[in-house]
Amino acid sequence: MKRLAQLILILSAMTTVFAKTDNPSGAVTLSPAEQSMAQAQRLIEKNPRNYEAYNALALALSRRARETSDVNFYAEAEETLKKSFKIAPDNFDGKRIQVWLLLGKHEFAAAREEALKLNKRMPDDVMVYGFLADANAELGNYAEAEKAAQLMLDLRPGNSPGVTRAAYLRELFGDVDGALELMNMALESTSPSALEDRAWILTQMGHLQFSVGKLVEAERNLQHALTLFPGYHYALGNLAKVRIAEKRYDDAVQLLQQRYEAARHAENLYDLAEALQWAGRTEEAKKAFAEFEQKSLLETDRADNSNRELIFYYADHAQQPLKALAVANREFARRHDVYTLDAYAWSLHVNGSNQEARQQIEAALAVGVRDAKIIRHAGEIALALGDPLAAQKYFRLAENLDAGDTALGSATSARLSDNVPSPSPK
Repeated sequence: MKRLAQLILILSAMTTVFAKTDNPSGAVTLSPAEQSMAQAQRLIEKNPRNYEAYNALALALSRRARETSDVNFYAEAEETLKKSFKIAPDNFDGKRIQVWLLLGKHEFAAAREEALKLNKRMPDDVMVYGFLADANAELGNYAEAEKAAQLMLDLRPGNSPGVTRAAYLRELFGDVDGALELMNMALESTSPSALEDRAWILTQMGHLQFSVGKLVEAERNLQHALTLFPGYHYALGNLAKVRIAEKRYDDAVQLLQQRYEAARHAENLYDLAEALQWAGRTEEAKKAFAEFEQKSLLETDRADNSNRELIFYYADHAQQPLKALAVANREFARRHDVYTLDAYAWSLHVNGSNQEARQQIEAALAVGVRDAKIIRHAGEIALALGDPLAAQKYFRLAENLDAGDTALGSATSARLSDNVPSPSPK
């Protein structure tokens, strides 16, 4: 384990990020992951029996998957790990990277199971606790996730992976200011040469700032992320949200088209289709939604899917509530995180099962999440159950939190002004 960590540090030290590689046609820029891939391959060429070099290559490939959102790199990483295990069966570092790959492929239950096995082998390994925090958070096991994140910080105070995981949990628990503070700590402790890592943290900070309506600050961080890592798909998606908040819909469409060209995933196409609709480009939106549905159905039974987007497509755009519920039932069987609970509750609501919908949406809100869309859904469900005062409370909270979702904001305002009576004075 220590030797792999040392190897990664050596690989980082041997190159500078976006370094220039000599070739006859001129300089070629390499991303941080590509540089690590090249260095690991050189080590393998020197010694094909060096299993740690294969581990380092698998790790670099998985990082390249995050840089590009290209899942094919995960498959390459898995094949590379097989070579490591052939040389050194069951080596701990390889097994640890294997869990990282399971998380990248959204196989959260399997990742949790494998991380627990590694935790028994090495109870003081910080990153294994990180994997447990990730898997449990995605499954909706928030108490276990919080415990794992705290253990990361107890074992190594201030470590950046532990701080970023704590920040994500702070956000889910409703403490956006605390999440921002932690993300800023992580940024300060991240090497200036780790451009993709810094771009990722800046993007998360922009997302948090956007969620509470701080559009200027959000844009500043997102533009900084794109300066560090041009074309970064995570930053493009979040910057598009800012443009929608500014009612610059065509600019949002352009950003989301750029993201979709870089990362052609169904969920990215869904966001593009919605932006086209807001921009008034109805025919383009219809075409994009139709293509989204086809792509999403192809992956609906896989772990890495776009089922939440498919649920909202059937519920809100295609007006096919039974299909929305069928997809929601499949996803709910896999995970109970707040966003899945929200999608499941909404599918129940559009099918008229509002009592059960209320149970699920309240379970999501009990975590503490302050998401305008989820809270507005709670208001609609309360209104359908004949509880206008609860609905008004939710609608007002959603309106206060809304950071620019035009459709959400307009619908919430309409509910407040037209459909929900003010409470009687006490």
